[in-house]
Amino acid sequence: MYKSSENVQKLFESNGGVFRTSSAKLSEKLKGIKALLFDWDGVFHSGSKSEDQISSFSEADSMGINMLRFAYYLRNQQIPYSAIVTGENNPTAQFFAQREHFDAVFSGAKDKSLVLEKIVAQNKLKPEEILFVFDDILDLSVAKQVGVRMMIHRKAGVLLNNYTQKNQLFDYKTATEGNRHGIREVCELSLGLLDQFDNVIEERMNFTQTYQTYISLRNQKKVSLEESAKF
Repeated sequence: MYKSSENVQKLFESNGGVFRTSSAKLSEKLKGIKALLFDWDGVFHSGSKSEDQISSFSEADSMGINMLRFAYYLRNQQIPYSAIVTGENNPTAQFFAQREHFDAVFSGAKDKSLVLEKIVAQNKLKPEEILFVFDDILDLSVAKQVGVRMMIHRKAGVLLNNYTQKNQLFDYKTATEGNRHGIREVCELSLGLLDQFDNVIEERMNFTQTYQTYISLRNQKKVSLEESAKF
């Protein structure tokens, strides 16, 4: 274990991460999270796609997300609601969500705040109970409302990086970009601040009965694929 949130903060700052919210406060906010929300383009990959909308994702990021969901299962005895909200129609995002047994993919979302409203209403959540991983302008209407805002770094977004920092639109901005496992960085930070990192590794490494129960419950989830016409 890492003894304190300040030690975790030092580790991630030494790697280039930026805290807009102190690690102690962020740790408290993370304890209240019940839902994980992800943008797709620029978060799971660089943002580049082919004309048929095919993109990519990382197994390192997949493992990070699974361990974070497991940590919340251990904490709350319930798997957190997990969804992807994307402004485009991404077949790869749908494939990933189905493989990982997310709850939903919202595609073609040009006003993501409307999706947030729907998620909150349908799942009896409060905005402050949602962690959002994002990277760009289209995401800011959600970032300003939710409880934990994790921004994936993009070196080219010089003015956007400045804008989001001065307007307090992220709690933490990663050192790594979307095509360099930024999600994994977010997940490891969250696990560290929840003081769960060592625990989830040991549970998974030993394939304990607790982990087997979690993965069985996770794999029963069916993904809802929703398009912009519905919201």
